[in-house]
Amino acid sequence: MSAYPAPCLDWRQRWLQLVDKIERVQTVADEQQLLVHLACPDRPFVLAFANAHAMNSLAESTPFFDALRSADMVLRDGSGMEILFKLLKMPPGINLNGTDLIPKLLRQFNGRRIALFGTRDPYLQRGLQVVVQDFAPRSAYVSAHGYLDVAAYIALASKHQPALIVLGMGMPRQEEVAAALRTVLILPCLIICGGAIIDFLGGKTPRAPVWMRHIGLEWVFRLALEPRRLFQRYVVGNPLFLMRALRLASVSRR
Repeated sequence: MSAYPAPCLDWRQRWLQLVDKIERVQTVADEQQLLVHLACPDRPFVLAFANAHAMNSLAESTPFFDALRSADMVLRDGSGMEILFKLLKMPPGINLNGTDLIPKLLRQFNGRRIALFGTRDPYLQRGLQVVVQDFAPRSAYVSAHGYLDVAAYIALASKHQPALIVLGMGMPRQEEVAAALRTVLILPCLIICGGAIIDFLGGKTPRAPVWMRHIGLEWVFRLALEPRRLFQRYVVGNPLFLMRALRLASVSRR
């Protein structure tokens, strides 16, 4: 996390700072170059993702804004962010959500030590088995569930020195853990804020059909599966995000 606390910014200033920080990848060829770049960190490097839920969260939480802003790279995730960039008259680039990108990165790290920190058993162990079988069979692994103190993850990472750390703890905790890890670790490694990636790999949360993903409706599928847990995020959060996006675009045009 930044050594200096963020000034007391309103949500518009926070959004504009994050929009300016987001790396937008325009082509599949650029995505491949990005994967190669991320697979060769020269220091502890934090990769995070910004979606509509993240934007709503950072509007309300200064610690989360600080943690996300301190990431070394933030990628655009989801159709909501595409709408925001288009409203701001900025090319949105391709959708680089973590659920699709992280398996590609796991393949890039095949043969190097990988850490999976997040969710709980049996999903953590099932997710680990999928990673071993499908993405990085030549790697050594260390894993831990997602409910330990931050100091425990620092101790595990310091001891095992993984080249890749995937955090599957959800926002805002994973971003705060990532910032803490980067502060302490010395050897080069990639630290990914992976959201529900381990749950997806472990079979706890199924993916939406491909056609729903292609038209930006994966959130509808997830809401149907978990209406109680995701009601606030999607039913309340999506209209709030769109309202804020329209207001920000209006202010920016003026």
